[in-house]
This record gives sequence, structure tokens and C-alpha cells, in this order.
Amino acid sequence: MKTDPSTSVAPPRGAGKPLQSSEPVRVAPAPSAAVVLLEEAADFLVVHRDFRAALQTCERAWRSLANDALLNDAEGTSLEVKCSLCVVGIQALAEMDRWQEVLYWVLQYYQVPEKLPPKVLELCVLLYSKMQEPGAVLEVASAWLQDADNQGLPEYRALAELHLQRVLLPLGRLSEAGELVVGSAAFSEEQRLGALQAISTVRQQQKHKQPGSEDEKPNQEGSFSHKFLSLLMLLRRLWDSAVSHFLSLPFKKSLLAALILCLMVVRFDPASPSSLPFLCKLAQILHWIRDAMFSPLHQLSTHD
Repeated sequence: MKTDPSTSVAPPRGAGKPLQSSEPVRVAPAPSAAVVLLEEAADFLVVHRDFRAALQTCERAWRSLANDALLNDAEGTSLEVKCSLCVVGIQALAEMDRWQEVLYWVLQYYQVPEKLPPKVLELCVLLYSKMQEPGAVLEVASAWLQDADNQGLPEYRALAELHLQRVLLPLGRLSEAGELVVGSAAFSEEQRLGALQAISTVRQQQKHKQPGSEDEKPNQEGSFSHKFLSLLMLLRRLWDSAVSHFLSLPFKKSLLAALILCLMVVRFDPASPSSLPFLCKLAQILHWIRDAMFSPLHQLSTHD
């Protein structure tokens, strides 16, 4: 029986000589414990939304990296794992409203700000700027940007611009902003002109703004209102005292005392036409005193 050539089994393409038993079988290296823990932390963060477990898993991965003796060729992988662990940990802390601990948590693993990965520094600046606390990351970002090794990184320009817009200008650190823009070769000419224009705009706003003027005006109004209310309360106490004193005297003596008081204080001429309005007012006051004295409430209190 002849074998049909169309049905013959051909060796796979690219296969050379048959595999001999003496050749070792290459097996893909198993992922390290830190990589496995990184995947678990990301799963806790994204899928289960268990932020505390995600943070704890990241910390376990950091301890695993510290205990492992990594080979030189795996150093790049270790750096990527560390950066990814920081990203997951920062997001977990922010979700738990513990964003104040982010900078301390990151620096305990990298020791110095200059060694922070660009992605980690970017997240820190964005987080503290969003929470309106850019001053917390000022020294860290400045130290990172001044490091000579970091100035050659491709992310340096973006981080310098981010530091300028989110940290220096909101804090009013205009001199530092100018030094960063002029002294750094990372900015292009167009970017440098735009940054200097932004610095000039902020400086003009600071000049036109009069610090304390808006604050002093409400304080002055509040002081005037307080003095006016105090004066009204004093006049009310004096009036109540005078009325109670007059009511305690007989009616005729009260009329005589009021008339004498008016003559002594005002010294007006009763025959003068200009004194007529004052006399009318005085008559109204005397009628009010008489009605108050002979009212049923006053009589009842007198009998008591």
C-alpha cells in the first residue's frame, strides 16, 4: 500500500533537527513572590474594592523584595514592580481618605526624594494639589528636579511644568518659578515664554491685590456696629431709669421736674415760634407718662 503524499505528516515549520534527550528543556521562570503579590493587590483595589487589603498586600510585597536577593539582570523588573506597588498603594490610601500619609508611605521605601520614580512623583503632586495642600510636596519635588540624574529623564520636562503650575504658582513662589524656567534646559523656547508670561500674570495680580483691605473693612463695620449697639443699650438703660424714677414720684412733681429739666438743658424761649415743635413733643411725652401712671397695670402694681 502506497502512502498518499497529501496525507503525510510533515514536520512543523521552523523545526530543525529532532529534539534529542541530551538538550535541556527551557521553562519560563516562575514569577517572583513580589509580582504575585502585586497582582493580588491590584485585584483587591480594582475588583474587590478592598483598599485596606490592597495596601497590606503592597506592604507584604515590599518586604518580599527586601528579603529577596535579586540578580543584576532582574534589576529593571524590580524597579518596575516597586513603581507599580507605589501606584497601587497611593490609590488605596487616597480611597481610604488617608492621602496625608502618601508622601511618608512612599519615602519610607525610597528613602530620598531624588530616587522616586517619575510616575510616583507625578501622582503625589497631583494628589496634594487636588487636596489644596501643594506645600506638602514642595521640598520633595524641588529636590527631585534639582538632581542631575533626573534631568536627563524623558519625563523631566512634564514634571517641571507640573511642578510650576500645581505647586510654585499656587504658593506664590515666583522667584523659584523664574529660576526653574530660566535655568532649566528642559523647556523649549515657546514653553519658556509661556511660563514666564504666567509668572508675570501672577506677579501683577499680587501687586494689584491689597492684602488686608477686604479684611479690614468688615472689621471696621463690625466695630462700628458694636459701638452703635452699645450706645443704643446705654440710652435705653438711661431712659428706663428716668421713666422709672419719674413714675415713682407723684404726678405733679414729675411734671415740675420734667419742665425744670427741659428749661435747664434746652434753655428755649416758650414764646418763640421755633420752640413750638419742641413744646408739642414735650406735651406728648407728658401725656405718655400720665397714661402710663394711670393705666390699670400701673394701678395694680401700686396696690400690690
